[in-house]
Amino acid sequence: MIFPPPPNPHALAVLGLTAVALILFSREKISLESSSLFILAILAVGFEVFPFQAEGKEFHAVNFFMGFGNEALVAVCSLMIAGQGILRTGALDPVGRILARLWKISPVFSLLITLLFGAFISAFINNVPVVVLLLPVLISVSLKTGESATPILMPMGFSTLLGGTSTTIGTSTNLLVVAVAAEMGLKKFGMFDFVLPAVIAGSVGILYLWLIAPRLLSKREIAITDSSARVFTAHLAVTEKSPVNGESLSKALKLTDGKMKISSLERGEGNQVMLLPDITLMPGDHLVINDTPDNLKEFEAILHGTLFPVGSEDTPINENNPLHDDDQQIAEIAIFQGSPLNGSTLNNFRFIDRYGLLPLALHRSGKRFKRIQDKISDLRLRAGDILLVQGPRDTISEIKRSTDFLVLDSTVDLPYSKKAPIAMGLMLGIILSAALGFLPIAISAPCGALCMILTGCLSWRDATRALSAQVILIVVTSLALGTAMLITGAAEYLGTMFVAMSGHASPAMVLSGLMLLMAFFTNIISNNATAVIGTPIAISIASQMGQSPEPFVLAVLFGANMSFATPMAYKTNLLVMNAGEYSFSEFLKVGIPLVLIMWVALSFLLPIQFM
Repeated sequence: MIFPPPPNPHALAVLGLTAVALILFSREKISLESSSLFILAILAVGFEVFPFQAEGKEFHAVNFFMGFGNEALVAVCSLMIAGQGILRTGALDPVGRILARLWKISPVFSLLITLLFGAFISAFINNVPVVVLLLPVLISVSLKTGESATPILMPMGFSTLLGGTSTTIGTSTNLLVVAVAAEMGLKKFGMFDFVLPAVIAGSVGILYLWLIAPRLLSKREIAITDSSARVFTAHLAVTEKSPVNGESLSKALKLTDGKMKISSLERGEGNQVMLLPDITLMPGDHLVINDTPDNLKEFEAILHGTLFPVGSEDTPINENNPLHDDDQQIAEIAIFQGSPLNGSTLNNFRFIDRYGLLPLALHRSGKRFKRIQDKISDLRLRAGDILLVQGPRDTISEIKRSTDFLVLDSTVDLPYSKKAPIAMGLMLGIILSAALGFLPIAISAPCGALCMILTGCLSWRDATRALSAQVILIVVTSLALGTAMLITGAAEYLGTMFVAMSGHASPAMVLSGLMLLMAFFTNIISNNATAVIGTPIAISIASQMGQSPEPFVLAVLFGANMSFATPMAYKTNLLVMNAGEYSFSEFLKVGIPLVLIMWVALSFLLPIQFM
């Protein structure tokens, strides 16, 4: 085994910075936006302070920022906006209603239809709107049939990832790989150039998700399964023996360590008194409190008062006269890219005041934060979080129709607007104009996004919410690292090293090894970073072996899309994880076999078609 000589100092520095980037991108405590901008700044400053001569010409560090105008990034951002238009208008919701009816007839067959639908539509539309459509459908079906939702939510999410690998516009990863390869001199891939291996391998994956994956996931109740009220309104009457008789309201709050939240004070039937800290409490006063049954009983014991349920203030709470709140409903609100709650806190958004809904718990990456212990109103929400709320049925129905939120409850009342056919028509126009060669996707997508706004399918606020600073910065930084690796010879060095370590392995074996390596990295760091950094290395490997670069580039594309093994590998994984309350180990249990299935199938199919 003969290794190549060490590269030049700039190449070594770029390789070192790339290693640092991979480490930072895998750190959950450091935001991807901060990591990306840090790497981009270090790269630009380094090349400005220590200039590099490329082919006799000095490379200008400002060129690293050209990624902001890259055609792939333009297409990615435009498709995000167009996808938001599909989501906001409810253009896919009629399909959701049909699927919901099918589930009543044959759950097993309906699961297959759902997986196939998710895969097909995700080949042309960003999979986030597809997952956002299917989540409430499947959870509603689960609640109505009494069957657990956990065996079906994860397979549904993975099916949309499988479908996204089929076309050049299926995922941002595909767009980036195709664009970077074209910039390096390769013939640009057509929309359906690699659809055959993707469909064959994806079909095997769908069979696994239909027949095997649900059996690997344990059936259990998730929080939304118990739709009974968690928080009740009750009247706590002040008695003669109460320690707060004749004392101020502030003392009552102090005795409960500030836990008691009083919504109003009644002195006589229908006579409300202004809540002032120094108001004196008298026997017969009713403190109106909203809280859990346990906390209500605790306050009753501390204040030596008497609890009465709302509507029957003459009879104290007991076994024959329990707490009740018939108008209350439990629902889950999923936070997604484009949601007004994304990046905000419930307090800053004035969520309780605006909507009259009480937050009970927050599910995030396998953890559950409770309302009182963790003060979830002060936690900054992010895409993928699931918020458990309680409130009047009419209020929950109203916010469900607003499309600002993805509400998961026992109904299948999906929002649908008159603009839905227009939004779907515009999306079809984007796809067909690119597929038929009338316009490149980097032009058809922005035109379609603009038409979404001009026709009223989206507002400008909706469009800006659809954009993800995380995606934009990770793409630009990855493009900059890829450029640096190319001009300094670092990509060629890594390609030579990979070939040398492969020994006398056949090109097909090297291609398979490269794809497995990409699959490993995509589940640890960003799939877009894996794709952009891996593409120039793949082309270098093909050049070193005297092979056509196309199959090696596709190995990177498919490998970078195998985001099945970890919840942080793809944004919809987090959404599904929190909705189904899956653990990290469950993702490994279901995701790793799917990665191996796709790897083996594509290792066999790519050489047959492209070598």
